[in-house]
Amino acid sequence: MSRAIQLARKGMYTTHPNPRVGCVLVKDGVIVGEGFHLRAGEGHAEVNALAQAGSDAKGATAYVTLEPCSHYGRTPPCAEGLIAAGVTRVISAMVDPNPQVAGRGLAMLAHAGIDTSAGLLESEARALNPGFIKRMESGKPFIRLKLASSLDGRTAMASGESQWITGPAARSDVQKLRAQSSVIITGVESIIHDDSALTVRAEQLALPEALEITKQQPLRVVVDSALRTPLSAKILKQPGRTLIATCSTDQLLQRALSDAGVEVISLPEAQGRVSLPALLDWLVSSEQCNEVLVETGATLAGAFMAQGLVDELHLYFAMKLLGSDARPAFSLPFAKMSEQIELKQIDSRMIGSDLKLVLTPVYGEQ
Repeated sequence: MSRAIQLARKGMYTTHPNPRVGCVLVKDGVIVGEGFHLRAGEGHAEVNALAQAGSDAKGATAYVTLEPCSHYGRTPPCAEGLIAAGVTRVISAMVDPNPQVAGRGLAMLAHAGIDTSAGLLESEARALNPGFIKRMESGKPFIRLKLASSLDGRTAMASGESQWITGPAARSDVQKLRAQSSVIITGVESIIHDDSALTVRAEQLALPEALEITKQQPLRVVVDSALRTPLSAKILKQPGRTLIATCSTDQLLQRALSDAGVEVISLPEAQGRVSLPALLDWLVSSEQCNEVLVETGATLAGAFMAQGLVDELHLYFAMKLLGSDARPAFSLPFAKMSEQIELKQIDSRMIGSDLKLVLTPVYGEQ
């Protein structure tokens, strides 16, 4: 199963909206076939492993990181393929949280006389697909909030100057976060002040398959309540899709952005701004979004945190101080200690000369 999980990681940047899955076929103690899912519409992990094994699949044991599917989607059910190949045992790391499967794949296999079980290395398998699992279990995407700051928590000088706080190794790591995301969300202030492009760039990914990965750019979303995005903004001219989420009803501004090749969606407002829960609901229902990366300034970052929407914080700290007049990472105007948000560390490491912390917020449990 460890090998199957290793294989599944090969699809880390390309499978969305599908889950990352790996499969290993073992017969008489020897691996006879292995495969992983690369992208939606192409062969699933089990199909690729069976193709490699050929006739050796008969009598083999299949180790799969996710329960084999039992329904017809873009491809036939993997459970049927395993049955037809004569596999005698299927060990799944976890049951598929997709309501269309959810135990039906294992039941189909068991009905055909195949020995089945689930739960081997389940926590490692779940870590492969936090977004897919959350979308299937709760109808919400998995939200990562990324911020790069000085050691004193400042993201830019008062003038807006911010390039570059962190070093090239940290920026390459952020490129990987972008590549594994279905969507990148930013705020209009970041577009106005930084003119961010928010693309995945092959030269910064530092991966062997970088050129192939960049062919599938994440959807870029600008939260722009009053439609202030400049028509000259870089983000409007990048490969892939850019979407403006607004609560403005100004048809002239909407038409101008549409004429510039941008998709504009109107969403409900909350206190005069785009409702973030409504945006996330739209991304799930319309885009099958699994993982969201939020790269933005203090106002929108603070809004995501204050509304309890963030699953993970990815903070990059440069070993420098920008001073008290520089811009803060979050706009969170707390007045009482009871309002604080506790953070639990799940990872810390040096990336080049910068410190990276991965933290999970603990909302309402101080």
